Amino acid sequence: MWHVACPQRPSRVAGVTMAGFRVRDLDTLRMVPHPAVTLLLEFGAGQPIVDDAGGRQQRGSLVAGPGIGSGGAVWARGENVECVQVRLSPVIARAVLGVSPAGLDGAVVALDDLWGREAPQIRERLGDVSSWQDRFALIDALLARRHEAGAPVDPEVAWAWDRIVVGRGLVRVDGLAAEVGWSRKRLWSRFRSQLGLPPKRAAKLVRFDHAAHRLVAGEGAARVAADGGYADQSHLHRDVMAFAGVTPATVAGEPFLAVDDIAWPTYETGVASAEMSALVRG
Repeated sequence: MWHVACPQRPSRVAGVTMAGFRVRDLDTLRMVPHPAVTLLLEFGAGQPIVDDAGGRQQRGSLVAGPGIGSGGAVWARGENVECVQVRLSPVIARAVLGVSPAGLDGAVVALDDLWGREAPQIRERLGDVSSWQDRFALIDALLARRHEAGAPVDPEVAWAWDRIVVGRGLVRVDGLAAEVGWSRKRLWSRFRSQLGLPPKRAAKLVRFDHAAHRLVAGEGAARVAADGGYADQSHLHRDVMAFAGVTPATVAGEPFLAVDDIAWPTYETGVASAEMSALVRG
């Protein structure tokens, strides 16, 4: 069983979303790729453990780049896990983390390796706070401070990312460079070095994310493929297999995706509450 808590209000930093989790028994959960940088800040009696296909294992507070888990190769587990999970838009991730998402090299990285002594201090402070809302406020202040002090990405890169997100991945990425007045080589190089993945991969990841969530919502694969810009249902099948490592029918039941609408509600629709929480079967 999962206990999920949501912030009362959006972050003061655009591109930041948070959720709190308390999981008694996290039983080998597949991490499904998402178009954000994931920051996992743990503070409970147990520790989350993340295993990848290469046999590497990370424990405790973690950072993962956009699209981590492609091919169904990354799994999370643990007992008595308590954590705040933060999703960072790749546009702000460099400023907040202090390194470009490209520096993560597609891997899950221990937060201690990035932030040194600050990482265990955050864990201690989160453990000293008694409510989820106070924990969210603590993390939000931390992220705002780091974001203000960090280096922003090029405005042309941020604009290109926004076009991809707003278009749900259905954009002609080859035309983005011309629209910002850069050469294709320059935009591809800056985009990759500052956000951690090339524009075409970013568009495919955003498109997959929307398709996967529609499948979880119960929509048929044929309809999702037609509306999502896929050539046909087979094209959707190949994309879902490439990103999630399972078929569209299987990804529709993934707990990692089913919890998203609870953990990361849309504030514009008034879903968030002062202390929203829910129990979800994992």
